[in-house]
Amino acid sequence: MSEPMGWKALLAGYGEPDARPFPLPAYSEFMPAPRLGRKPYGEPDVDLFAEDDPLGWRVSEAEQAWELAPGLEHIAREVYASLLPLGQGREEHLIRGHGGRNLAGNPYWPPELAAAAGRLPHERFVSLLPLALSRTQDDKGRVRWTLFGSSEHGPGRAFWRSFAAGSETGPADAVAFLARLLRAAYGEDARTSERLAALGFRILPSGPHHPQPAWAEELPAWTAPLSLGDGGPFDDVRYLLTFRPFASLPEDARRRYLAGDLHLLPFPGSLVFWGMPTFLRLAEELPVAMQLPLLRLTRRHQGPGIRIPQSGWLHEPGPEKLERELHDAYMRETFTRTHRWDRVLRHENELDVLTHADKVARVLFATDLDAMGLYDKPMARNAQLWTSDFRRVLDGPQANAEEIAAARDRVIAGGTFGYRFVYPAMRVGAHEVTWHRPLVAFVPPGADTPTLLDEGPLGYLAASPDAAGGDTIELFPRVLQRPLQLAAVTELRRRGGGAHEAENVLALAAAWRGLGERPLPRSFARRLLKLAKDETVEAWLDALPGRTADPEAGRRLREGAEALLQPAGAPGDGHAVLTYGATATRRFEEAYWRDIATLAHGEYLTKDNADCVRDAVTQAHLPHHRRDLEPLGDYLIERHRRSIAAAGMTGKAFCGELPFAWRTDFPFDEFGGWLANREGKAHERDIVVAIPGRDRRHAVVLADHYDTAYMEDVYDTSKGGSGARLAAHGADDNHSATATLLQAAPIYLDLAKQGRLERDVWLVHLTGEEFPADCMGARALCRALMERAVVLPGADGDVDLSATRVVGLVVMDMIAHNRADHPYVFQIAPGDGPGALRVALAAHLANEAWNALAATLNATPERRGRGPSTRSADPAFVPPVAAVPRMRGEVRLHFEPRSSLYNTDGQVFSDVGVPAALFMEDYDIDRQGYHDTHDTMENIDLDYGAALAAIAIETIARLATAEGGRKAE
Repeated sequence: MSEPMGWKALLAGYGEPDARPFPLPAYSEFMPAPRLGRKPYGEPDVDLFAEDDPLGWRVSEAEQAWELAPGLEHIAREVYASLLPLGQGREEHLIRGHGGRNLAGNPYWPPELAAAAGRLPHERFVSLLPLALSRTQDDKGRVRWTLFGSSEHGPGRAFWRSFAAGSETGPADAVAFLARLLRAAYGEDARTSERLAALGFRILPSGPHHPQPAWAEELPAWTAPLSLGDGGPFDDVRYLLTFRPFASLPEDARRRYLAGDLHLLPFPGSLVFWGMPTFLRLAEELPVAMQLPLLRLTRRHQGPGIRIPQSGWLHEPGPEKLERELHDAYMRETFTRTHRWDRVLRHENELDVLTHADKVARVLFATDLDAMGLYDKPMARNAQLWTSDFRRVLDGPQANAEEIAAARDRVIAGGTFGYRFVYPAMRVGAHEVTWHRPLVAFVPPGADTPTLLDEGPLGYLAASPDAAGGDTIELFPRVLQRPLQLAAVTELRRRGGGAHEAENVLALAAAWRGLGERPLPRSFARRLLKLAKDETVEAWLDALPGRTADPEAGRRLREGAEALLQPAGAPGDGHAVLTYGATATRRFEEAYWRDIATLAHGEYLTKDNADCVRDAVTQAHLPHHRRDLEPLGDYLIERHRRSIAAAGMTGKAFCGELPFAWRTDFPFDEFGGWLANREGKAHERDIVVAIPGRDRRHAVVLADHYDTAYMEDVYDTSKGGSGARLAAHGADDNHSATATLLQAAPIYLDLAKQGRLERDVWLVHLTGEEFPADCMGARALCRALMERAVVLPGADGDVDLSATRVVGLVVMDMIAHNRADHPYVFQIAPGDGPGALRVALAAHLANEAWNALAATLNATPERRGRGPSTRSADPAFVPPVAAVPRMRGEVRLHFEPRSSLYNTDGQVFSDVGVPAALFMEDYDIDRQGYHDTHDTMENIDLDYGAALAAIAIETIARLATAEGGRKAE
């Protein structure tokens, strides 16, 4: 049997839980790399790789049209804003560096070339700049192409590997590209290899002349007839393609170029980034430092296109009051932080909305309460720093706590430091993957901005292993041109509102692929689409052709979209209702209300994991000086154990804690809960109820989080607050979900007793979703799943669930507030992967079954003539009986702007590969009652919350039974 190659080698043996440690720090402390191809706990990606193309890396139509194309244009403008002045002999700082040190001894920009800058009218400043790109994740759950800088593999490799055997780009494609380049930049007509030769086009290999031997280039065979050696002759050469340093070019070539008789491709000044002695020195200690010279020419960019992280220089005077010597052009000493709780819409550019900036050193290292506020943490793990003489201070992604502390002390001592914020590159298996892609541009005569050449060489992707000595595996980009998706991002975007409609088509296509390329139920498709409230799928399909510029293209688009759907009038799923007999009742509503009221307005007050915060202001305002998560957790355990006993399931079902310690790379001594963990006086815990099914190898999970957030209106002194960090009552966020688990336990226990559960049901109360713990309980559960360490300690012996695999999970967060402007809407927000889509489909079908039942229930004497539920601010007063609402569960895929998955534990489950979907109300980022003093019963809508709780319970029951479970495995 042959060895796997390409991406199959990257994924060989990957994705099975084992006992090895699985680090998973808080995203607010270290934003991790996106895991692509296959997530550690998940299934293979259905989009990234093709089974019959082991060397291919698929780039979607949306990535190309919405990120890469505009992003490369933006990067070209940023780079040429410095490159063009250099080539024209004008003042420029970022390339030259302080005192010209980046160009001192730089073989790509020797004195004779520098002296000619601005005196070469034939120069078109052609660049074949190899960029280092990768996809990274941000705090809004967006995975975007990101600029890391110049390729650390040298100036020429990305160009020549574009034509390697696995690239599917042959000699004819190479000649066609060179012909386009000569025609665009110089007005030449060169359509064949022979015509290129006749024009005087030649290639000069770089040979052993680059500063690093590893940058040597292997030229493809088709270049041989066009290649020259150092001896030339160069007399008839008009265009010379070479990546060799200008100082190492044959004398005749240099002379003819400086005389204006020879065009060098690329412009020799565009290669200076690989000859800077400063960064070459840094690269001895920081291997990817050769990305930095080009990155330094660009400004932070969060908007449409390619993401660009901030880089620059900072100065700290230190105790000795040191003065900086660098020009202002180099300094970027402040940084605007973002976090998942920002009051911005997910598709917005936060930098257009947020205005507050902190000093970079404070952003990187400060752990005092004033620096962190309510939602910030130090960001040193996502940064790299170096000294003014280019010695490494910190490589954040690889650093431990001791190294971070040493770097902090070094900066505080004073000096000038270079830095960049760095978010780890995408990973496939145990490999980090970077795309080395040439940027092809030139400057026409008289212009002052570059022209980008479309359809240039695509370079290659390098997958570098974690283990030293492992082999780098190369893959090659395949830019997809599937008819439906291509039409969605091109035809529809030519008219107003096109992006909205394009996202609709892409959502349908993604769901169709994720669900096994089987036609989608039309009711499910309707909930995937963003449409007007009463618009039907059929009306949307009929309108598609009119939303394109080309009617024929619109007709094909409509046909392609409809082909993804089941025929109109297809029968429903026919699944029997399992739990609505217990939940679609007044008794359930009243019990649900009382549980929320007890949890939110009873004796449990200090419910943030950091409680009690030790600053004087908070201490003065605390209701008492103890953390209530412990007694709250004990109450939940006792409630579940009573339910187990009442069902006669003692010894078969179990409830216990999954204990762990709160550990971080930064010291958070002011957080009482963190400090108690460090001193061994407390621990954290998830609470797990395990209800047995016939197949103990698989489980489905219904989860909440039982901690509550600090109240913003109490903390914010600019709005009348005291500055204290006090936990909210949490009626909606998130006792509305915790109450659901309490009510669900007896229902699932009864199903288990009847033998109707095919697989286990776990009810999991997650701790620490809110700041500063930041999804701590979800991360702990994921670690335990990956490490096969799901063990519940008990007085009568441990309950070991480690051999059980989770095949479906619903996490609930804020499910009982009904928006007045969008009534009875909630979101079913699946994570990434086919398993999550199957959970979402089960949830949708449970929602449809509820709506079908609502009409019957509303015809009963108890409900007949009733209107919507009214609110009650009094926890003791249950709102009167109301009509059973029809709920509209909108399925919001993980990449959709309206999905709130990123702001919940669901993001962690999705990133690890647990097949998860979020149940959440139609989240309104600006409403009163979120993380404030009004998160009380005054904002609970009983009819809405009880209905959403019932649908969640039914969803898990469907996934746990034989019929539903097959969809979740």
